[in-house]
Amino acid sequence: MLRERGPEQTALEIVTLEELVPADHLLRKIDAVIDFSFIHELTAPLYCPDNGRPALDPTLMFKALFLGYLFGVRSERQLVREIQVNVAYRWFLRLRLTDPVFDASTLSQNRRRRYGDTTVAQEIFDRIVEQAIGHGLVDGTVLYTDSTHLKANANKNKYDQAVVAKSRSDYWEALDAAIAEERSERGLKPLKPKERMAVETETKLSRTDPQSGYMVRDGKPKGFFYLDHRTVDGGLGIITDTFATPANVHDSIVYLGRLDRQRERFGFPVAAVGLDAGYATTGIAQGLEERGILGVTGYRNPTPPKPGMMRRSRFRWEQEQDGYRCPQGQLLPYATTDRHGYRHYKSDPAICRQCPLLASCTSAAKPQRVITRHVWQDARDRCDGHRLTPWGKAIYKRRKETVERSFADAKQLHGHRYARFRGRIRVACQCLLAAAAQNMKKIALALTRHINPLPA
Repeated sequence: MLRERGPEQTALEIVTLEELVPADHLLRKIDAVIDFSFIHELTAPLYCPDNGRPALDPTLMFKALFLGYLFGVRSERQLVREIQVNVAYRWFLRLRLTDPVFDASTLSQNRRRRYGDTTVAQEIFDRIVEQAIGHGLVDGTVLYTDSTHLKANANKNKYDQAVVAKSRSDYWEALDAAIAEERSERGLKPLKPKERMAVETETKLSRTDPQSGYMVRDGKPKGFFYLDHRTVDGGLGIITDTFATPANVHDSIVYLGRLDRQRERFGFPVAAVGLDAGYATTGIAQGLEERGILGVTGYRNPTPPKPGMMRRSRFRWEQEQDGYRCPQGQLLPYATTDRHGYRHYKSDPAICRQCPLLASCTSAAKPQRVITRHVWQDARDRCDGHRLTPWGKAIYKRRKETVERSFADAKQLHGHRYARFRGRIRVACQCLLAAAAQNMKKIALALTRHINPLPA
């Protein structure tokens, strides 16, 4: 029998938030395993202890921000509206049903005036990682690193052409030392001291967010973006590091420095790393060997020669002879080592002049072929060989299940496709807090997977 419902909204009921929040809700699981008490101690030096108006509790503020990242609420104004009507959010923030919710401008003003750098966000992220380590969910033996792009909060049609300095790699000093040692061993004069200057290039500079980078990559959208360089543990995929840069900074430039930070901060006994082809460089291969870490990188297809010209692979490297053997049998001996760390191996012009393959070998005016080989190429070859071993294949296969899955979840579930703010510092804070929220979710689900929910 069909009946009309009465106006129940006007009826008085005695309920508690504890009764209204489902027993298996994600926020219950997070609240049960994550300790947020460190936030108050961490942020206390930023507040005046005995003067001014009472401030919004920083623990409540950061927990509210985590709600936005956990449930993909990109707008802080929308987040405040959600907190007003969502009883689970109120329960998580320890707000009663009748308690007023703070204004959205409180979040933005605190970000501008009090949290102007990444210090607090980085420390919060690190403390969450330490809690995961304490629960035995992270061991740091195998780490996976990759980067993904976030669309900058900038109009791609508003820009100026500007000349900017490209970022330098973090291993230039080690390379200079290797070049000096190389030339000394071969009896060559040392190169004149010269400061390495960053290469300047002309690019588009956003008027809206000048700190973003204009990205031009095959298979990627063109425009102004940031890159989130993320490292995850090979176990459950817990994020152990995240670092934001403009999109025109190459993946390999900041890698070794961020790897060292994780080893020092968390004491990780890193034995192997899984990386995609963008990290397959001589500098990273040498750096990993010096640290006693086995690197497994993707295959990087060499740049093909001009049409009709001979591939470099036709020249066979002979370690014992310290030279390259050309297809016609001539040995190209060592000549010199340049400032960029490349050894030059040159052929004999008198022999090349009579060679039937000269036209397909070189187009230079002088009939001579020059092959270059980096001083760290041996390390790169050994690193490439790891990919072909059974254990290397197993490590590389896990990339899609760890770091690529982490990025997929971040974009699909946590609003990580777009930069919510302008400026690299604020985008870096976004990446750190989003990664911390993802870690909380993984920790909570891992620790409560076999625990029966509380009775309703």
